[in-house]
Amino acid sequence: MCLDANGMEWLHALVNKTEPPNKVGFVFMLVEGSDASNTDAFATAPAPGRRWIRTGPHVMVVGGEAVRSMAGYPRTPDPDPSKPYMMFIGTPYEHLMVPVR
Repeated sequence: MCLDANGMEWLHALVNKTEPPNKVGFVFMLVEGSDASNTDAFATAPAPGRRWIRTGPHVMVVGGEAVRSMAGYPRTPDPDPSKPYMMFIGTPYEHLMVPVR
């Protein structure tokens, strides 16, 4: 994982469950990952009827209202991770996921 300074501040807020900074940051992940929920940043297992969200290499655009208010990207509990989508929807940690191949 590579992060710019703003991305690192955002990640620090996520890990510590504090308010993320209101500035845009970038994160690039070269390896696959998985998340238990697209609506709960701290879920440890999928909710009944949901599935793990498995992502390949991707770029994340994180941080603040500018990112959370981006229009045109799906905001769904069960996203298609092969296409750009908003992750952790409805939370302060909402961010854009963009797959790279």
